[in-house]
Parts: sequence; structure tokens; C-alpha cells
Amino acid sequence: MPAIGAGFESSFPPVKGFWGRALVIAGRALRRRCPNCGSAGIFTSWFRTLPSCPSCGLALERKEEGYRVGAYMFNMALAEGVFAAGFVLVLLLTWPNPPWRWLTWVGGAAVILFPIFSYPFSLTLFLGFDLLFNPPESKDF
Repeated sequence: MPAIGAGFESSFPPVKGFWGRALVIAGRALRRRCPNCGSAGIFTSWFRTLPSCPSCGLALERKEEGYRVGAYMFNMALAEGVFAAGFVLVLLLTWPNPPWRWLTWVGGAAVILFPIFSYPFSLTLFLGFDLLFNPPESKDF
């Protein structure tokens, strides 16, 4: 396993294998916490994060151009997936007379509001996804 930053090793619970680490990271990310150490307080507002985690010091945005585009992609995929699943579920439950007007208005509102609601979760999930496949190095702290 590649060298991992001190904050990562000391705060990571003893889990076995890739899927165990993935579940721990996803759980932290879904609670809007640092995916590396689980610390709260990485957000200054709904849309802004601190430059680094106040607990482990992990840079919350890796030094790659366009890094946040990955979080936007996660956000849009999540929003579209939730919309599609909800749309199909309503169609199946109300067939043969689906409420088209209701689906239009509620679906339109959902595709506008859900990405706003889910952005911080998508941001931490993307960071966790990145940490899972590219473990932090000393330059990331």
C-alpha cells in the first residue's frame, strides 16, 4: 500500500479491505465530515469549505486544475438519478393514469432544488472517492 499521510492512518478505524475503507469514507462524506479523519467543521457555508481540514490538515481541494468539476459531476449524476428513479416510480405506481401535470411541476422543481441541497454531500463524496483511489501523501497535508 502506498505511503499514507499521518492524519489518514491515525484516524482511520481498523477495517479490512477496499470495501471496508469505502464504507467508512462514504459514511463520513455523507455526514459532511472530512472523509480522511471524520472531523466536522470543514464547511464555512453550504457551498464553501475551508482550504484544509481543521483536524488532520488535509487539503480539501487537491492541487489539480478543474478538481471541483468532479464534485459537480457527482452532484449532477446524483440529481439526475434521483429524478429518474422518482419519475419511474410514480409512473409505475399510478399507471395507467399518471399525474402528468404533477410530474412536470414537481419534477421541474426537483431538478432545480435537489442539486442545491445535495452539493455539499457530493463534494465530500467526491473527495472521499478521490482519497479511496489516490490515498493522500505528505504533500496533501
